[in-house]
Parts: sequence; structure tokens; C-alpha cells
Amino acid sequence: MFKEHAVRLAIAPIAWTNDDMPELGRDNTFEQCISEMALAGYQGSEVGNKYPRSPEQLHRALELRGLQIASAWFSAHLTVRPYQETAEAFCAHRDFLHEMGAKVIVVSEQGRSIQGQMDTPLFAGKPIFTDGEWAALAAGLGGLGRLAAEKDMKLVYHHHMGTGVQTAAEIARLMELTEPGEVSLLFDTGHLAFSGENPLEVLRTHLPRIKHVHLKDIRPAVVQQVIAEGLSFLQAVKAGAFTIPGDGCIDFTEIFAELAASAYTGWFVVEAEQDPALADPLEYAIKARRYIRELCGL
Repeated sequence: MFKEHAVRLAIAPIAWTNDDMPELGRDNTFEQCISEMALAGYQGSEVGNKYPRSPEQLHRALELRGLQIASAWFSAHLTVRPYQETAEAFCAHRDFLHEMGAKVIVVSEQGRSIQGQMDTPLFAGKPIFTDGEWAALAAGLGGLGRLAAEKDMKLVYHHHMGTGVQTAAEIARLMELTEPGEVSLLFDTGHLAFSGENPLEVLRTHLPRIKHVHLKDIRPAVVQQVIAEGLSFLQAVKAGAFTIPGDGCIDFTEIFAELAASAYTGWFVVEAEQDPALADPLEYAIKARRYIRELCGL
């Protein structure tokens, strides 16, 4: 289905150790995490909170296991702080990823975000940007995109639950306000489904802008519980709202077909933040790997 070597498959370390809730997977080491990724048959990883920040040290650990770095999350605060503050932090992040050989930089605007707040209801508390905040976000992302281009890299924007860019309408507005040469899109199946959107429709709408893909699924019963009980994003994760592709309700058949037909190149990243005490990371990594191989031949 996909051209040989055009698409590579990675998995995020958040299944082993959670960046937002360090108590989840506290005892799982960096070495265990990347060893199990390799054992499960993945080619790459994103960067987690236990990863060494020395490129030399990280390179060595990954090369021993045949892994590469696909990208890493960057929190922008363009709607609430001066641009230069975010730009300086972004450049340090960019330079680290460039040394690791990554081609894309995952950026999410965290101004007024509630994703890290344990007791704020996910849907009722969602931030809605003002026109001024949209303008600041678009201008700031354009600047960061130009900084990424200095290293021949792309900024890929991560729409995310609990933030000001979550819904299909908000994604569309961001794409309209930004230039394709400066701001690309990260397509995340799980966050779209969680938000009540149709991932396939969003994919078809923004296909030319999509330069990075996160593959995750949702458990509908848990999502309904989150809505009914007014749970927060972190509470939703702990309850098991997310899972691996093939273990939830999303039909990935047409999603993979659309991406293949578009000649997508880059990384697919399996990302399903769960409590590793309840969902064994290696077991779920193997299940996801098998599902993707059977569905699209990767």
C-alpha cells in the first residue's frame, strides 16, 4: 500500500512513562522503554521525559537498538507570553532535534490549556481563543515555522484535547490563518475522535498540509463517561479513554488508504497514553504493530 521506505513506524514513550503524570510508569526506565520498542518491531520513537538530552548519549542508546527519533513535543505559549520567549525555547528544542536527525517539530499551543489540570472538566473547561489570541497564535507559529526552515525542518501543529485548537473548525481556522510553507499539520486520529470529529473527513480536508501522523484509538464507553461525569483530560487518560489502533472504535482502513493514495511520506507514530500498570506497554506495542502490518503492510 505504501511505497517502500516512504513511511516509517515509530511509537511514543508515553505508553511506558507519562510526561503529564510521572507517577504513571514511574518505575519504567528509559532503557526498558526503547528496548521494548525495538523488540516490538518499531523503527523510531518520539522523546519522553526520561530520555537523555545529550544527543551523543541518546544517539548511542538508540543506535544499539536500531531506532531513530521521529520528533518531540514542544509547548508554545504564543497567546499568553511574548513571542521572543517562545522563540528562544523553540530554537533550543529545534537544534536538539536537528542533531538527532528529526525532520519535523511537534508544536502545541498551551496558552490557557487545561490538558494538564487534574480537576478541570475537559469539555466544559475547554479554552476558546479570542480573535486577538488567534492572530497572535498565527503570527507566532509563522515565525517558528521560519525558524524551523532554517534547519530544513517543518513545524507540525498538534491539535489536542483541552486546548484552543481541538475541533475540526478550529483546525480549519488555524490552517486558513497560516501559510502552508510555514505551518504544517500533525494529524492525530485519537484526539479527533475524542473531540467528536470524523478523523477521515479532517484528513481529506487538510491532506496537503499533513506532514506527521499520530495513530491512536479511543474507547467510546470511557469517552462517554468523561462527558457524563465532567472528567478532566488527565482523569480520562487514567480511566483508559485512549488505546492503540485496532483496540477501539476507529476504522483505520480508509485512513491508511487515503494516506497511501496521497503518497504520504514521513512517520506514523503509535501513541496511546494509558496507565502502564493496566495496559502493559510491550503487549500493546506488539498488538498495534501486528494490526498495522495486517492492515497496510508496514
